[in-house]
Amino acid sequence: MAVTAAMVKELRDMSGAGMMDAKKALMETDGDMDAAIDWLRTKGLAKAAKKSGRTAAEGLVAVASANGVAIAVEVNSETDFVAKNPEFQAMVGDIAGAAIGVDGIEALLAAKIGGKTVADTVNAKIATIGENMGVRRMARIEGEAVATYVHNAAATDMGKIGVLVAMKGADNGIGRQIAMHVAAINPASLSEADLDPALVEREKSVLTEQARESGKPENIIENMIKGRMKKFYEEVTLLNQKFVINPDITVGQAAKDAGVEVTGFARIEVGEGIEKRQEDFAAEVAKTMGG
Repeated sequence: MAVTAAMVKELRDMSGAGMMDAKKALMETDGDMDAAIDWLRTKGLAKAAKKSGRTAAEGLVAVASANGVAIAVEVNSETDFVAKNPEFQAMVGDIAGAAIGVDGIEALLAAKIGGKTVADTVNAKIATIGENMGVRRMARIEGEAVATYVHNAAATDMGKIGVLVAMKGADNGIGRQIAMHVAAINPASLSEADLDPALVEREKSVLTEQARESGKPENIIENMIKGRMKKFYEEVTLLNQKFVINPDITVGQAAKDAGVEVTGFARIEVGEGIEKRQEDFAAEVAKTMGG
């Protein structure tokens, strides 16, 4: 049976599948609409597209490490309820395992889990669980030693915040402690040299204006700015921050005392930067009840 454009459109409207997927389903089932829908469902493609417009700002960050490589992957869902679902958690764990062997989000989506790509695996889970989901971000670091930490753990190696730390030297437990510090304090960069120049200039501009309002001579103002910028670096750069476990020393000093050098870190928090739609639950209930 010939597959027409009208048939493809009808199947797309019914299933929410993409155009090429709808066309392929009809060709595979000889134009039988019901069989085509079943075909899409078995491939995890039906209904996935219709849910793609819904905000997925909950979910989990999973971490994994092997052979001097550590990764963190954020997989989002619409609700925290689904983030606690064992099926969802198992998928997130599988995705983290696949991420160890790749170097970016595009490669991760194309990586295979049990014969399916990660992208197809997520689409299949959308169809079965009924919520929009997505693999949003991935971080990867390498070092002589690596450490991982998850905060607000929902299951092994997955939670609301995932942190990775890379070091030069043999880790004796300091890596996890530094990762916990990163989770709590959220430094902007490893050191002063790694800070975003735009952030530095913005801060310097604000501090300069504040200093000039004092009415002091220019040479005094310059020293004031230097002192305040030094304090700024101590607050936002990991190696210069006071170590949460021992505030008498910096993170850099704690690492040195432990015989390691921190060479990099990454921190991913679920939903960070996603604009969440605020809903008035009482209004929704009233609307449903016709009140």
